Amino acid sequence: MRFRFRPAPDPNARRKPRTTAWPMVFAALAGGLSLFSFAPFGWWWLQFPLLAFLFYQVGIDANTKRAAWIGWAYGLGWSVAGMHWLYIALTRFGGLNPILGAIAILLLGAYMGIYGAVATGVASWLRTKWSLKVKPFLLLVLPVMWGVSEWLRGWVFTGFPWAASGYAHNDAPLGGFAPILGVYGIGVLAALCGACIAMLTQRSRMWGISIFAIVIATGAGLHTWQWTQPAGQPIKVRLLQGDISQDEKFDERHLVQALDLYRNMITEAPADLIATPETAIAAFPQQLPVGYLASLANYARSTNSAIIYGIPFADSPTHFANSVGGFAPNGQTYRYDKHHLVPFGEFIPTGFRWFTDMMAIPLGDFSRGAPVQAPFAIKDQRVLPNVCYEDVFGEEIAQQLREAPQPATLLLNVSNLAWYGESVAIPQHLQISQMRSLETGRPMLRSTNNGATAVIDGRGKVQAKLAYYTRGVLTASVQGMAGSTPYIRFGNALFLGLGALALLGAWFSARRARA
Repeated sequence: MRFRFRPAPDPNARRKPRTTAWPMVFAALAGGLSLFSFAPFGWWWLQFPLLAFLFYQVGIDANTKRAAWIGWAYGLGWSVAGMHWLYIALTRFGGLNPILGAIAILLLGAYMGIYGAVATGVASWLRTKWSLKVKPFLLLVLPVMWGVSEWLRGWVFTGFPWAASGYAHNDAPLGGFAPILGVYGIGVLAALCGACIAMLTQRSRMWGISIFAIVIATGAGLHTWQWTQPAGQPIKVRLLQGDISQDEKFDERHLVQALDLYRNMITEAPADLIATPETAIAAFPQQLPVGYLASLANYARSTNSAIIYGIPFADSPTHFANSVGGFAPNGQTYRYDKHHLVPFGEFIPTGFRWFTDMMAIPLGDFSRGAPVQAPFAIKDQRVLPNVCYEDVFGEEIAQQLREAPQPATLLLNVSNLAWYGESVAIPQHLQISQMRSLETGRPMLRSTNNGATAVIDGRGKVQAKLAYYTRGVLTASVQGMAGSTPYIRFGNALFLGLGALALLGAWFSARRARA
């Protein structure tokens, strides 16, 4: 028995209405199952049949409204499953009522589902408007709209691109496209592979088989390409993981204890670079014991070590920044201010003060750092920090490398994911850092509170890692890399341009079919 997609009907013709409820339920379940394609599970191949199922449901009827609802349900399931760990921050550490916490996660999922609705709804609308046949609809329009919807999710209302579909493919064949097309381009190709599987229900299924094989083989081949080159001599790094409980981190009764812990960990042994997690020093410099930062600067000078430490800065009573500070062996200081802030955590969106007032999370309206900031020079290397959530925005890191007079040779992420308990948030974030290394061809160092503290090479491979939820120091020798990948040069413009060409090709295909 073979199932076929219905051709795009006459928009003026009357159609028998089809039920939408059950397809939405199945789409939501399929979206939820996509969790297993990401870390820590790593079943990247599962994404293809799940997207094939979604595209089949959208393709069996040209009703745009129905297609949008099915896409919305898939996005809802995807978001709730993939980001359920936010519930821990809201309830365990934020003090929000558990019922309200669950409602908040569902509302976030409902919002995220809008982007799935955009992908499938707009694709279905174009199918009807252009009277598209099955092949261009499946192989061109749906994958492009899927990628565009993920790109939109990455910047609308400051963006929330966590669990974008491309992240599942770091260690898979499609990861070879990362230095060219970035994570959203990989999302298009993952959708294309799903569309190829959906094509197996059609007479022209050989098109699907052939394109699938070509995409996978090309991605595997691109993994062997070296886009960047070693720069200078390797440096020795010490990456600290303090494993301080989140309910103690901002408690004044434990602050002195934490300050002593990190000072001891920093001064335990010298290294070319010693890095602490985000807000390891959880107080403004003005609030620290006298001589605390001076003791770290003295240690840097006396041992020829460079130190990067996470700290909030207060430049005035109303101007705060989530930052990292640095001490160089020659006495110079360094500062990087976080540019891409977390909604509700580091700034409060207009109209949502009532929501943050319900929680006990130490919130603040931080000021944004500049989009492009200088890296920290350490011997032959230049280290560019990014703070926690900033790691999710690959186009912004690419911009830093593209526009800096002296681009960084190493990337450093400092994070604190203790907000999310023992959940999949930590391995997911490690996977995101791997994608940044693939896109830029540069190693990524990670110093985190409770994981994942790791060293990732310029090919996105984890070279060393500390166990999660433990206290320790990761020591490694790291080689910096120089040069530009296509993604550094063009950012998302290349993926968007190719998407536009694909849509143009679908339009020409429809015109030729009508001629």
